[in-house]
Amino acid sequence: MSKIIFKRRSIRKFKDDALPDEAISQLLKAAMAAPSANNIKAWHFVVINKRELLDQLSEIHPYGKMLNQAAAAILVCGDTAKQSVTGYLHMDCAAATQNILLEATSLEIGSVWLGIYPREQRMTEISDFLNIPNHILPVSLVALGYPAEYKPANNPWQADAIHYNMW
Repeated sequence: MSKIIFKRRSIRKFKDDALPDEAISQLLKAAMAAPSANNIKAWHFVVINKRELLDQLSEIHPYGKMLNQAAAAILVCGDTAKQSVTGYLHMDCAAATQNILLEATSLEIGSVWLGIYPREQRMTEISDFLNIPNHILPVSLVALGYPAEYKPANNPWQADAIHYNMW
């Protein structure tokens, strides 16, 4: 697993190949395997694989231009009717998002995390566009596709960010 963690990179250029349904299912299973507060799993996932919707989302999200090349995207949402503690809801969705990114890397699918929460305008525009109910909060959007670019493995080590026992 550590090889996958370090290999994972944000990919913003995609080939013009569709993702198989089995791959999308595997990504969703990985998302749902994430930890969640009190094991409530108050998340929902919207799979977007229609070209016209991806193209429109590329215009709605200010940093989502790569969506017009992506084969699919997964919108990760939190359900406030199931989890009333908003902070937990967002952490749960972040964990699910990270699992999608890691599983995509293991399947040799390129991915990039597009933030939505806590940007009110993004949340509202995406909710309106995709007919998301009011009690569902869009948290993140993951663009997916076979990569058309290569990035070397990441070296994230920051010794100055490590503290033992106390600050």
